[in-house]
Amino acid sequence: MTSSVQKLEKLPGTRPEGSQNETEASARVQQMFDSIAPRYDFLNHLLSFSLDRVWRRRTAKKFMHILSRPEARILDLCCGTGDLAFALDRARISSIGKSQHSRMEDREPLIGSDFVEKMLERAREKSTKHPYRTAFAAADALHVPFPDATFDLVTTAFGFRNLANYEQGLREFARILKPGGELGILEFTEPGSGPFAGVFRFYFRHILPRIGGAVSGSSEAYAYLPSSVSKFPSPAALAALIEKNGFRNVRIASWNFGSVILHSAVRA
Repeated sequence: MTSSVQKLEKLPGTRPEGSQNETEASARVQQMFDSIAPRYDFLNHLLSFSLDRVWRRRTAKKFMHILSRPEARILDLCCGTGDLAFALDRARISSIGKSQHSRMEDREPLIGSDFVEKMLERAREKSTKHPYRTAFAAADALHVPFPDATFDLVTTAFGFRNLANYEQGLREFARILKPGGELGILEFTEPGSGPFAGVFRFYFRHILPRIGGAVSGSSEAYAYLPSSVSKFPSPAALAALIEKNGFRNVRIASWNFGSVILHSAVRA
């Protein structure tokens, strides 16, 4: 595991083509996601065959013991258009609604943050169509504007991979979590072996970028997706890095032939 961490440290975070440092990497990611915001939800569901909804529901289920507490403070980082935040709140409504001692309207607002304003605009628009108790605010996941030990749960879905510095991100997550608070990172990774994994790998590398680029109008953004996944640390390497930066009890759940991974951990 130590060698995995050492290998990972050579690539501190994402580096889209043409970016030379963390500042440039963050700017390129922000620009790419800004350009695809209008078609982002449609393409997420289309390109994943709507399995992205399943993965978010499973992530919410993992943290039901926290979501069932109305007073729990929850932050979804790199929230995009809010789909994980909404999945968490739906699970929270379901859980709290079954309790005779809790009232749904008393639940603490669930906060979503992202540094792409067009994504947040979509999230806010979607939040008005359902009885969600959510609030969305612009924030950089590497410099979160919240005090130490604020949250009981911090999550991120398909956004951690885009951080310009993974260790800084994890240290920031640990900082804003209460001791004993929990972290959930849902992310793509290179799939395992086997015929189905091979089919998915071919689709992910060759078919998905073409469809995504054609529909969104941004070939760069959807070429970046498989490229960034291929460079992302393995589940074991990421687990080691999480543990190194303020967490314990790291757990890994693997879905979709090993191409989608949920890392969960407890703030030390």
